[in-house]
Amino acid sequence: MEISNQQEDLAQERSILNATLKRRSFLQFAGAGVAGAALIAAGCKKDRAFDNTSNGVNLGSGDIGILNYAYALEQLEAEFYTQVVAKKFTGMTADEQIFLTDIRDHEIAHREFFKNALGTSAIPALEVNFSSIDFTSRASVLGTAMAFEDLGVSAYDGAGFLIKNAAYLGVAGKIVSVEARHAALIREMISVNTFLGDQVDASSVNISRSPAQVLAIAGAYIKTKIDASNLPTS
Repeated sequence: MEISNQQEDLAQERSILNATLKRRSFLQFAGAGVAGAALIAAGCKKDRAFDNTSNGVNLGSGDIGILNYAYALEQLEAEFYTQVVAKKFTGMTADEQIFLTDIRDHEIAHREFFKNALGTSAIPALEVNFSSIDFTSRASVLGTAMAFEDLGVSAYDGAGFLIKNAAYLGVAGKIVSVEARHAALIREMISVNTFLGDQVDASSVNISRSPAQVLAIAGAYIKTKIDASNLPTS
């Protein structure tokens, strides 16, 4: 897979993920359509809002809990890429800036989509901790980006079977496909012709992680304490 092909794909997606981040753009990107969007909004309104407990911000239960789980991860990625683009590692090329800006815009759109769809059931903004990342170093930034993208894909793959509402599942499927493109592009930026990487098993099936496994890894970068105890497990 050539970087130029990835650039073309991301450029096409960027046309509907513009800086205004309007709700209509989110729905167009997610492929939900008017009916799907109404179903998402209606489903979320029927669930209670998040709770703050002694164990931290509770993600909630059922499908709403899973959507909040995805929202938490998208918050982390959006903030990371926002800082990457703002700080610009030493020697960042014009093409690299374009690629990383496109990914930033996608992650912000993902974050805002979940925030708007969840409404009053959405968890609050999370506080992040990027003290272990050297934003001046290309190796540190791209290495972290690859880890975040791989984690995101494994998170969606590991939680998809827990989603009961078909509309929610469809949206998650659209978003994880973009996350996988991000992962491939970041690998190509690190080393050409390595886009597949090691995130598939012997049967070429994507590696998946449970919410508990994902949050244990992501927790190193999130200051806010998260309570996932009410998430479904089957």
